[in-house]
Amino acid sequence: MPKSETVANLTTQVDSLFAEWDRPNTPGAAIAVIHDGEIIYKNGYGMANLEYAIPITPKSIFHVASLSKQFTSFAINLLALEGKLSLDDEIHTHFPEFGDFGKPITLRNLRHHTSGLRDQWDLLSLAGWRMEDVITEQDILDIAWKQRELNFEPGAEYLYCNTGYTLLAVVVKRVSGKSLREFTQERIFTPLEMKDTHFHDDHRMIVPNRAYSYAPRESDFEHSILSFSNVGTTSLFTTVEDLAKWDQNFYDPVVGGTEAVAMLHDRFVLNDGTTIAYAAGLSIGEYRGLKRVDHSGADAGYRAHIVRFPDERFTVTVLSNRADANPGALAYKVADIYLADRLASVPVPATAEPAAPKSEAPMDLGADELAEYCGDFFSDELTAIYTLRVSDGKLLLRARKGEIPLQPTAQPDTFDSEAAKITFLRTRRKRIKGFTFNTGRVRNLYCRPFDVGY
Repeated sequence: MPKSETVANLTTQVDSLFAEWDRPNTPGAAIAVIHDGEIIYKNGYGMANLEYAIPITPKSIFHVASLSKQFTSFAINLLALEGKLSLDDEIHTHFPEFGDFGKPITLRNLRHHTSGLRDQWDLLSLAGWRMEDVITEQDILDIAWKQRELNFEPGAEYLYCNTGYTLLAVVVKRVSGKSLREFTQERIFTPLEMKDTHFHDDHRMIVPNRAYSYAPRESDFEHSILSFSNVGTTSLFTTVEDLAKWDQNFYDPVVGGTEAVAMLHDRFVLNDGTTIAYAAGLSIGEYRGLKRVDHSGADAGYRAHIVRFPDERFTVTVLSNRADANPGALAYKVADIYLADRLASVPVPATAEPAAPKSEAPMDLGADELAEYCGDFFSDELTAIYTLRVSDGKLLLRARKGEIPLQPTAQPDTFDSEAAKITFLRTRRKRIKGFTFNTGRVRNLYCRPFDVGY
């Protein structure tokens, strides 16, 4: 870690990343930088509540969306180690309500997103629900039981599925006799002294020090309503300070022991032998030459990200209450500052040979169509961050050495530049799930969005 004389300079650099949010009329974020079990920097930027001008502090409580999943998985680990369930239990062991899909689905499939089940949010949307409606656990179960077919054979593919983690929360309740909120409070949060953390299973509950959820609207902000009364896949309420205590349990396990912690890092092997990056509520890979373990969360106006560099015992947590935030990109930028002397340099794609002239006319895309491609993307292979934005009617790719304009081609979702050919990929529901780029040196290098699938 940096020497003490440089600490002030480091924190100044971190504060500059959040400077545009550090105002009395905007929501913002809380941050904690953790090294070797100690918070070496924490701060709050912007407002937790715009109506009452309450600022965000490191003690502000945020809904952290899919960061919840690792805690649900950990609860399952504790029960598995006690012999009360097996990760290889077939779902009908715990859910006789499900129909017969012709292929067995295990608890392991649920937590690695390889079950083939349809996602609960997609099913609710198709049924006419709005995300600001009050949505209970039973509402989700009622629609889950009606599934008659799978997206794919269990274990054949990875497809992020929130339904699986709602079901895992119900497994905890049916096996232990306690709700996920009660079980985690007793077995995880109280032993770790995470006094400001709970699973929020009642949307009516008053939570002191809560940061409220906002989304941009023209020149100001509006409430982004969140009324969930379901847990497991989401709905953990916590602070950056409490998450530092959880982080320490990965190194010196007070709860669960080393085996329960190790189980969180088990990656799934698909039926064809491919090992996926997703573990049990955590994503595992590398960033600029260092091993990293991370996860994002996004619900309503809440955005969250934790990235841990286990070999350096270094973690960055960013929690935000504004829908236009990308805490994943910010967390990695903070890591860039503190780990500058340990991170590998970012390879610069080689300039491709000039393409031969094409007879087909390029597609004419308007600003709204180009905006669909915008966001922050991450390359596991190059361990680099790329940002796509629209300016003056052009799609721009920003990397470390500046911005490159991308020109639409005659093919849908395909763009050319002086350095590379970019091809965007979509899910079955036509959402952007990443892009590949080809240069003179590398081919089909994949970049994924920070917040899709987390």
